[in-house]
Amino acid sequence: MTRPARRSTALVAVLGATAALAACAPSSGGSDSGGGDGGTTLTVWSWRVEDEAAYTKIFDAYEKAHPGVTVNFKAFKATEYNKILATGLAGSDGPDVPQVRSYGQLQTTVASGSLVPLDGKVDLAGWDQNVVASAKGKEDGKIYSVPLARQTTVMFYNEDAFAKNGITPPTTWDEFIAANTKLAAAGMTPIAVGAKDDWTLPIVHEVLAAPRFGGKAFQNEVATGAKDFTDPDWVASVKVVKDLEKFMPKNVTGVAVTDAQTLFTAGKAAMLPGGSYDLAVLQKANPQMKIGVMQVPPPPGSPSGSAATTAGWADGNFAVSKKSTHQAQATELVKWMSTKEFGQMVADDVKQISAVPGVEYKDPLLKSMSDNYQKTGSPYLLLTDFRYGAPSGTDLLGKGIQQLLLGSKDASAVSKDLDTGVKTWFKPAS
Repeated sequence: MTRPARRSTALVAVLGATAALAACAPSSGGSDSGGGDGGTTLTVWSWRVEDEAAYTKIFDAYEKAHPGVTVNFKAFKATEYNKILATGLAGSDGPDVPQVRSYGQLQTTVASGSLVPLDGKVDLAGWDQNVVASAKGKEDGKIYSVPLARQTTVMFYNEDAFAKNGITPPTTWDEFIAANTKLAAAGMTPIAVGAKDDWTLPIVHEVLAAPRFGGKAFQNEVATGAKDFTDPDWVASVKVVKDLEKFMPKNVTGVAVTDAQTLFTAGKAAMLPGGSYDLAVLQKANPQMKIGVMQVPPPPGSPSGSAATTAGWADGNFAVSKKSTHQAQATELVKWMSTKEFGQMVADDVKQISAVPGVEYKDPLLKSMSDNYQKTGSPYLLLTDFRYGAPSGTDLLGKGIQQLLLGSKDASAVSKDLDTGVKTWFKPAS
């Protein structure tokens, strides 16, 4: 459908804005209610430019059920969003409902006093506690936002390429190596990795080697100080990435993530390690491609009991600005974002794994990724636990694996740098 002109907002170039979106209307009520005859405009900010059409559809449906309030949804360039948001929340022209980061990246916004605590206003009972943790202040434990989506790590694969080469999704490490070897011999790049973008490398590490360091069990041991990132199992997991370099694109540190995605969707690479957030991008790039998802089997030497795992985390939460002059309506909107109705729309239209429990997935790949996390999930611990200080765990490992692939550091040195860096601020639980 065509978006009404009254709900289209052009963003100035200096802010790096790239889109404007139609949005919704929360139900009327409260002292600042603009519902009914009054009319109220709420502004929602986000960094998800690529989801404009999906949010237009979602919020059109919400507006029909809640007439009287218009919400302007503004999407900004992701790499510039944090600065734009901080400026907006500090001034008088910021959003009523900002999309905020999660876990450690949320803490600066919380510390600024810019957000309304939502305890007693939204009900997240029964939610995955790994997800709920993403929405809380680390110091006071209060809820400051409603999680939007659960992301998972995943190995995408080209079903036709596998079938053509007589390969089925491997269930053992030997089968995984054999599949890579066979694909390479057939002239394909087995594993498309974009190591030029260091942010993706901790995710690649999780996809390829989480069982080797122990997954969720290792998280518990690091949290209490029983182990750290110099642990032999962690070091060995980092080495797995180096060992598999021969199956990645040549000069992999010069390959961008977008280049790796193109190799995969063009049929030149057979597998792509990434996140559930990549699904919609890959399907849009090649709608005819038969994509499968799988878990990489545990590498040799994985701790006893380790099995294939899918790491998960919450990504992108919605909050209420303290400077909003329509806090009641803004809170009502965010409260609706915790409902199954909204969560189902996120699954169907945004093509994300909703943070809301009980959502059903019509897309079989989205369902598989969600099921894998439910059955054998583990936290993406460098994001969920090690972004509460600087330097962050993901930044350290991302740059470290780049150096590993360049040959300037080995797995032991990369792990030591990670451990030293996070210990400047991380204190194990007593």
